[in-house]
Amino acid sequence: MADQGARIQFGDDAIERTKTADSAYKRNVSIQEADSESVFSEKTNGVRESDYKKKQVFKGSSLLWLAYQSTGVIYGDIGTSPLYVYSSTFTSEPAERDLLGALSLIIWALTIIVTIKYVLIVLRADDEGEGGTFAIYTLLSRYSDITKRDPRGNKLVKMERHATNELRPSNNSIRTWLEKSKIAHGILKVLAVFGVSLIMADGILTPAQSVLGAIQGLKVVKPDITSATIVGISCAIIVLLFVIQPIGIHRLSSAFAPIVVIWLLFNGCFGIYNLAVHDWRVLRAFSPFFAGDWFVRNGTTGWINLGGILLCFTGVEALFADLGAFSRRAIQLSWLSLAYPCLLLAYIGQAAYISKFPSAYSNPFFQTVPPGMFYPSLVIAILAAVVASQALITSTFQLLSQVMHSSYFPHITTIYTSDKHHGQVYIPLANWLMMIGTVIVTAVYSNTTKLGQAYGVCVILVTFITTNLVTLVAVIVWRVHPAIVFLVWLPLVAFDGLFLTAALTKVPDGAWFTLLLAILLGSFFSLWRFGKEKQWTFEAKDRHDISDIIVKSPDSNGSMLSQKYGGNELQNIDGMGIFFDKAGDFVPAVYEQWLRKFKAQMDVVVLMHLRALSVPHVDEDERYAVFRTSAKNVYRLTIRHGYNDHVITPDLARLVYEEVRKSITRGGIRPSSAEQSSAAGDKQSKAQQDAALAARLRHLDDAYTTQTLYLVGKQQLRISEKYSFVEKILLGAFLWVRQNCRSRVEKLNVTVDKLVEVGFVGEM
Repeated sequence: MADQGARIQFGDDAIERTKTADSAYKRNVSIQEADSESVFSEKTNGVRESDYKKKQVFKGSSLLWLAYQSTGVIYGDIGTSPLYVYSSTFTSEPAERDLLGALSLIIWALTIIVTIKYVLIVLRADDEGEGGTFAIYTLLSRYSDITKRDPRGNKLVKMERHATNELRPSNNSIRTWLEKSKIAHGILKVLAVFGVSLIMADGILTPAQSVLGAIQGLKVVKPDITSATIVGISCAIIVLLFVIQPIGIHRLSSAFAPIVVIWLLFNGCFGIYNLAVHDWRVLRAFSPFFAGDWFVRNGTTGWINLGGILLCFTGVEALFADLGAFSRRAIQLSWLSLAYPCLLLAYIGQAAYISKFPSAYSNPFFQTVPPGMFYPSLVIAILAAVVASQALITSTFQLLSQVMHSSYFPHITTIYTSDKHHGQVYIPLANWLMMIGTVIVTAVYSNTTKLGQAYGVCVILVTFITTNLVTLVAVIVWRVHPAIVFLVWLPLVAFDGLFLTAALTKVPDGAWFTLLLAILLGSFFSLWRFGKEKQWTFEAKDRHDISDIIVKSPDSNGSMLSQKYGGNELQNIDGMGIFFDKAGDFVPAVYEQWLRKFKAQMDVVVLMHLRALSVPHVDEDERYAVFRTSAKNVYRLTIRHGYNDHVITPDLARLVYEEVRKSITRGGIRPSSAEQSSAAGDKQSKAQQDAALAARLRHLDDAYTTQTLYLVGKQQLRISEKYSFVEKILLGAFLWVRQNCRSRVEKLNVTVDKLVEVGFVGEM
């Protein structure tokens, strides 16, 4: 994943856990040195530095434009909080000390939780530019041995585990404990998955809350508007929001940014006006004394009312979750230069007005609007509240993409919407399911008062989880002394804990809905991962080199199966066979099954592996790599492609043929280790070499001219009797989902009459 550091593999087919991590590190460094010298075998088939995912870095005008775009997506939610924070905190006209206490808590919540924790610390805990709790988990897994990996994609994960001598003894002790403790592995996995699930659950609730709240604002100018009308208009707007998602994040953010920027500037200017005209003495609330006095004066009631205060930073999780769509520096720039000062001024200005007119707490924004600005403010407030949901919609796409890549969710269609910003994605199925869920929630709850009871719990739970995960990152990845980490962690987790305990009091009144939804999502993610790990264990048992299956026939110039596979002579089939190879190493299952079942070999066999990279396009000179294997006329072809490159086309056979031919012609095919040893002992003349080359080209040409077949495997799995009743139920559910989510072979964009599907059954 990263572009620096040494690569070390963990997993079923990698380094045994009985060996120390440091010896594993040295072993893999030697493998990389071999790769750099072009010494390739069937297991190390040319993973290049450019194949790993890399963080994008933007500067100058690109950074400024990205910061502007991020404003339109990220701050819609947290930016519209001034509409309802004071009204959600107080139930009656507040006393001056209570008002100063609430304002002080708001100021320090925005400063400590959002600015210091998220913007200055958490945003740095990214996994090659990706954010969210799951990105923290994958970052930790690249710096420590805490998880299993898909053997097929393991080689594209670049490990950067620090050597023991690069860590302090205290840091190394924590890492060693983390790597050895299965309980710690399980807790980390649960926290990462639950954090993602909470944000996705919030992604259904936030559009309903923000749009419904915006339309309810029409009651200011039309008091007799009915509830049914409000719900109907809200549902129509929600549908429209999701319908326009396919145009891409970069276009939506550019369209929404002016609305959010104007809204934030309105809040900042109104705050300055109210502070100057009414009561500048509320600036005393910058003293933490008034935050402490809030608890002394109000006791348990003050603690419970923190559930209203925490609404000032709802949407903070979007700053981190949307990181992959924008970049750390862009978010830091937009928050520190615009959103943060404008929001502080908004809350301070509202407090200045309420201190003179206490009844204004019930509708703080519209009551504090300067003369002549009511209707412009109403229009921009409604627009800002409508677009506020974009932050969580974008977060859902980003996070779902991450869990798919880490095998916690089936692979479904993902569309990358920008060539310039590689992390901006759109997932159609998720979009339409979210739309349906949000419309149902809007219709069932019907007003923001009911929704408000469920709002906020997800946010504070995610921030609490994030605080603890980033603490481990600081110790293991950043190598900060544990004592310093503890001194920073303690006040942050205490602050989070205060808000969390207050928010949990809302669970019986409506917050149970989002928690239940998050638990259901997390359970599905865990189920899929459980099934995939069992599948990997099964597949790891049948991973072989071609030399283990095909050997040269002693009585002829042909090939035969090894004695392990029956020792049968392989019958010849005219033509060229292109076998789709998912992993790119060892023998693909479809080819092994073909040999076992049919005991036949085509004239020329190409094991074709498509390596998807996290860039829009791959240059032609970097796209193809052809390798010879130990079997006669069997080649490996690796096609590197970007997410906007179209590889599976009707002329794929011609492309494969041309690439193999070009490699033979220019001598670019790298020999296998077996052939290197053989060639070292043979002294062939130039004429003999030319004749052998011509014969090989002629053989390839004849095979391609005769026919070309595409061979795709379809593996069915059945459950072994060794599992318990509960495990069988879980695996049965996994297999059902797997069967209904897998791509259909008939959808491949190649000539249909050349497509062959080879089915086989395995027991896991």
